[in-house]
Amino acid sequence: MNYQSALKIIVDDKAKYTDWSTRDDIKANLQVDLILLLDEFDYPPVTIDDVYKEVLEQAENFKKYSE
Repeated sequence: MNYQSALKIIVDDKAKYTDWSTRDDIKANLQVDLILLLDEFDYPPVTIDDVYKEVLEQAENFKKYSE
């Protein structure tokens, strides 16, 4: 499985809740899952909080605009 497929599965799983984008618990869980996924694919090579924040925002936008 590649990075994009795994990312889509994670985002789709969290987005099954209608209020997922406003619930901090779901967003926090999504962030943890994304951090673990990025680590699994050795990205980023160094830990940078801004990278994780950007990926989380992209994941949220991906689901928001794909509906």
